[in-house]
Amino acid sequence: MEHGTLESCFGETTLPIKDPHRLQLALVETGGDQQFLPWKNGPVPQDLEILMKIENRISLVEEILNARKLEMGNDYPGYKNHVYRMIHFCFALYDCKSEECEKIIIAGCFHDLGIWPDNTIDYLLPSIALAKEYLTQNGLDHWFAEIKLMIDMHHKLTPYRDEHYPLVEVFRKGDLVDFSLGIVKCGLPKSFIKRVKERFPNAGFHKRLVQLELGWVSKHPSNPLPILKW
Repeated sequence: MEHGTLESCFGETTLPIKDPHRLQLALVETGGDQQFLPWKNGPVPQDLEILMKIENRISLVEEILNARKLEMGNDYPGYKNHVYRMIHFCFALYDCKSEECEKIIIAGCFHDLGIWPDNTIDYLLPSIALAKEYLTQNGLDHWFAEIKLMIDMHHKLTPYRDEHYPLVEVFRKGDLVDFSLGIVKCGLPKSFIKRVKERFPNAGFHKRLVQLELGWVSKHPSNPLPILKW
């Protein structure tokens, strides 16, 4: 089994494991002299399941979304928690380098943000425009092509296949796990999804999406779901 080098996490020594499904796993050496016996003849008990790290606060998320807080009004807590949940699902699905993590965070913050300027469910192009503005202001125009795809394809119903842009599919899956309320897991442990949802409550986010969808359908019955792609 391939592994990385020893690291320190939450005060414990850990050994990152390179999982073929790109889950972020690690062996943990706990302090003390307590001895443990191996388990046999079955899956790892749930109470011994390896825990994936949850970041309670990501400064870049706070910075980007706080600038839009007034515009989102009462929807702000729900959307921010949605962003945190789907970002964590992406990180658990893919072993990201630092730059890839930043791309996921930026795309995560902007992927639905086009909802609020026009109060619309047809928000992909407005979200892409807001992301482009941010990238230009921060000297990151060279990331735009990839982040545009991440946002534009995040409601694609079938896998996105492009070896040059693997984050597009990671992002699609991360959002799908949360959009489906964890019913679709994309290989993530049920217990991890539960912990993320508990740490970042829904706060009415999905209810708001339903309200927007009903308002859209009443005016555009021939195009009920403009954000979906095959």
